[in-house]
Amino acid sequence: MTDRASFTAKDTVKYLWKTLGLPPVALDRLHLEREGPGLPSSFKVGHLAHASIGLSGLTAALLYAYGKKGRVPVVRVASQHAVIEFKSERFYLLDGQKPASSWGPIAGLHATSDGYVRVHANFPNHHEGTVKLLGCQPHASRAQVGEAISAWRAVDLETAAADNKLVIAALRTYKQWDVTPQAQAISDFPITVTKVANSAPGFPEHMQTPQDKCLRGLRVLELTRVIAGPVAGKTLAAHGADVLWITSPNLPDLPGLDRDLARGKRTAQVDLDRPQDVSRLMDLLDDADVFLQSYRPGSVVAKGLTEQNILDRRKGRPLVFANLTAYGTTGPWKSRRGFDSLVQTCSGMNVSEAEHYGQGEAARALPCQALDHASGYFLATGIMAALYKQATEGGSYRVDVSLAGTMKYLRSLGQYPGTTGFQVDDYEKHEDIPPEYFETRISGFGELKSIRHSVAIEGVDVGWEIMPEPLGSHEPCWQ
Repeated sequence: MTDRASFTAKDTVKYLWKTLGLPPVALDRLHLEREGPGLPSSFKVGHLAHASIGLSGLTAALLYAYGKKGRVPVVRVASQHAVIEFKSERFYLLDGQKPASSWGPIAGLHATSDGYVRVHANFPNHHEGTVKLLGCQPHASRAQVGEAISAWRAVDLETAAADNKLVIAALRTYKQWDVTPQAQAISDFPITVTKVANSAPGFPEHMQTPQDKCLRGLRVLELTRVIAGPVAGKTLAAHGADVLWITSPNLPDLPGLDRDLARGKRTAQVDLDRPQDVSRLMDLLDDADVFLQSYRPGSVVAKGLTEQNILDRRKGRPLVFANLTAYGTTGPWKSRRGFDSLVQTCSGMNVSEAEHYGQGEAARALPCQALDHASGYFLATGIMAALYKQATEGGSYRVDVSLAGTMKYLRSLGQYPGTTGFQVDDYEKHEDIPPEYFETRISGFGELKSIRHSVAIEGVDVGWEIMPEPLGSHEPCWQ
């Protein structure tokens, strides 16, 4: 793994920008203001927040400048604001009330016969499947679940869970993770942009130039859940994209997250178990510019939504396919379900964090869902980089980002020695946050006070025009 311990946040932006093949002349237009340590962690979470958000903002500004045939406007991102935005789903107030926790009652770390596992059971189907796998009663307590887990070997339970479409991760050290075939399959670069079809150069037909926003008119069809994928769509929406967020009436939601992550999006429901709804989704893709999805690899393909089928219908008109996965597109775990907390657990991060903290814990989680948020901004960046390539070179593109790839990049930045990384203040309550970082708007659920976007672009409007509404509030059609 490449050692980037000497990198600043600006170095990270330069490295990712140049490797994506974007014009270096734009780099001096990004101002990452007041770089700092960020959050209490041995990992450089503040660096990751500042760099990933700054990168997405600069890519949006690049598209704006290309559309206007002018110079890239100045982009500014304050470190403190970026770090707070990495925890945005924890800070909103709805009619003055804090969001309910999205963590399930049996979720978290449990001891096994030879170590530990982390259980992710926030969705009802994962909760029900886990207690059934363990031989517990449907309403088993956390203690009863822990007792059942204690008889298992950690890796055996991890494997059994994966075989049963559940999400449980064995706690590993770096040494134990690094020898696994999956660890070795993960790319050293966190954003992959691949050309999948040829077309003439040009902007998507729906983008308006000149624009008041960088992505005004861009049509994004979003099929995502939880945090990382929704962050990508929310970022595109902040820059003016028409984001149509498609959810399923058959799958549970996480309202505590959705109230924040649905900002900027219209929401419609489509049942992909119904052929007529699949046909409706295909019709939407005929007129989309970006297809953003974060379901388990193979899920949408099984419904006939393959790249080739979609491109054949479009008859040469380009499209950007954007995919968020847990563990990447190659290796034995490429089709495995996963979440930020589980990638932290299985990859050695939680053990290393605990060792640096020095209080004898078996594992310690990061102070925010850093892999989720960074992956969302990386995916948004990849989408906009693909749009730039489409405009300048032509073609349809696939963009791939994984939580594990983001983990690998964060790890490559090195860790603060000893306990030094923990000697900074956290942001835990609203009083900790400068009031200018909030915005208050009326949503479909009441008055929503939430963290505004930390990107500012000179002479360009940035921010969300649509506030969250109940799922399925809009028709599945383009504006």
